[in-house]
Amino acid sequence: MAKDHGPSVKDDEHYEKLRQKGESKEKAARIANTGRSKAGRRGGKSGSYEDWSKKDLQERARQIGIEGRSNMNKGELIDALRNH
Repeated sequence: MAKDHGPSVKDDEHYEKLRQKGESKEKAARIANTGRSKAGRRGGKSGSYEDWSKKDLQERARQIGIEGRSNMNKGELIDALRNH
């Protein structure tokens, strides 16, 4: 049985599986709080990170709190955003 992670996590079992796979606490909570049937329908609305400018990538990284973003090149920013 999944442990209770408090009111900030809606699906404790899904959260634990994501954490075991190595996802960060923030990413696991974000995914676990998205309804499973809803999550698959959300994709495809944003362009590929490769199409974004470096400035836009840095801004997105700032919004989600990625540290060291000012010293990253475009490829590193893309990797950090995808794996956050």
